[in-house]
Amino acid sequence: MRQFETKVQELKHSVLRETARLAWEDKLTTGVLDIPEKIIPGPEPSTRCCIYKERAIIGSRTKLAMGGDHSNPNIVEVLNIACDECPVTEISVGPACRGCLATRCVHACPKDAITIVDHKATVDHSKCIVCGRCVEACPYGAIEKHQRPCERGCPAQAISMGDDKKASIDFGKCITCGICTYQCPFGAIMDKSNILKVIDMLKAGKKWGFVNYAVLAPAVAGQFAPAQLGQVVAGLKLLGFDKVSEVAYGADLVAATESEELVEKGMLASSCCPAFVSYVEKNFPDLAETLVSKTPSPMVMLGRHIKETEPEAKVVFVGPCVAKKREFKLGKTMAAIDCVITFEELSALFDARDIDIESLPCEELEDASGYGRGFAASGGVAGAVIQALKEKGSDFEVKAVKCSGIAECKAALLKAKAGVLDANFIEGMACVGGCIQGPSNLIRAPKNKQELDKHIKEAAKKEVHDEPPKPAKEQKTPAKSRK
Repeated sequence: MRQFETKVQELKHSVLRETARLAWEDKLTTGVLDIPEKIIPGPEPSTRCCIYKERAIIGSRTKLAMGGDHSNPNIVEVLNIACDECPVTEISVGPACRGCLATRCVHACPKDAITIVDHKATVDHSKCIVCGRCVEACPYGAIEKHQRPCERGCPAQAISMGDDKKASIDFGKCITCGICTYQCPFGAIMDKSNILKVIDMLKAGKKWGFVNYAVLAPAVAGQFAPAQLGQVVAGLKLLGFDKVSEVAYGADLVAATESEELVEKGMLASSCCPAFVSYVEKNFPDLAETLVSKTPSPMVMLGRHIKETEPEAKVVFVGPCVAKKREFKLGKTMAAIDCVITFEELSALFDARDIDIESLPCEELEDASGYGRGFAASGGVAGAVIQALKEKGSDFEVKAVKCSGIAECKAALLKAKAGVLDANFIEGMACVGGCIQGPSNLIRAPKNKQELDKHIKEAAKKEVHDEPPKPAKEQKTPAKSRK
């Protein structure tokens, strides 16, 4: 049984697994109401005040596992019943305050919310706007800004406290990066799942004979350890996927095309991270039109490539990214992708079918170059673009700025807007470190970069412009169940 990094991740897995298990058995309609009691048997609560609240939260999570409200286009939602434990965001004064003569905090406050009472700074919360200027001004570090983890973690500043004291997402600002889904210690924010749609596609493929593709993001390296990547491929075929390809080949296609676009325009921002693109569109609309590459993302490039040769194929992207769930619904994907699930959801699908991937024989996955696989880490896109130009014999000099996280992206975009950026290529990634630290990874640790580096070295002989190998004759993977 796999070990989970947090209790929240384990709970999410349990809900996804039980929902998928019922769907596979065609018992979801009759069995869905039993999921909360199965996961929370009682009689004693383990995380909340009572088992009835715990079960109510599981019920809300089950709704999102089933796809949530389809009339609501937002991918990430707050589970109001689960969001009731965090203290309200506010400024507070600690015991280190000396009531000093300088009173820099008083002078720094733009709303006159701080006064000195009995030789100590006091905050009037009815006036305070939680700007944090007093925090920076205090020479003793006695003033602290206590902020909810979801608010503090949201790079787009799209989360705030609603009138009901619960987290509220401003979808006009939200870039669907999904960072809030793992920042919340109570799991009160969750992304909608597409596992039921994938199960329907796999069932329909067997019935009607169309080809189902699973396309794996390069961040998969090491995610299902101790199972090897080849065993994950075998597990996907045992689930019912006919073919498995790696999105890194789509990244090779992006590098080849984007490098040409860079030479043509002279300056460019990458388009592979949908959360970064969304951030630019919402905060720098002029740059979104002129600066962001028109080359589709690796996911879309690979989907188009597959459907050019097999128009009836169904393509499911599997990766660490919540924003991809939004991207595949946009018109710019040109129907290249039929569904998106995360590594978390794939793990639940394996367990729902009692597939022990560690016991399966390895199957090869050799579609891409190491440069394409490198897209999963910060600096990989720029490296692949530089390599693509080198292979073409171009003397164009790429001066890249590698932006790891929205804060760095914002700084580069502000310089680009002001015309003072000393670079001609902006590599933008919403997740600090790149996709290998994406919100829906099974493992979020520094060693992810080491696992990716191994994955890259295995394709060291290939170049960006190399064609993938011809697929070998299909072999049936022997079924082996979890003991």
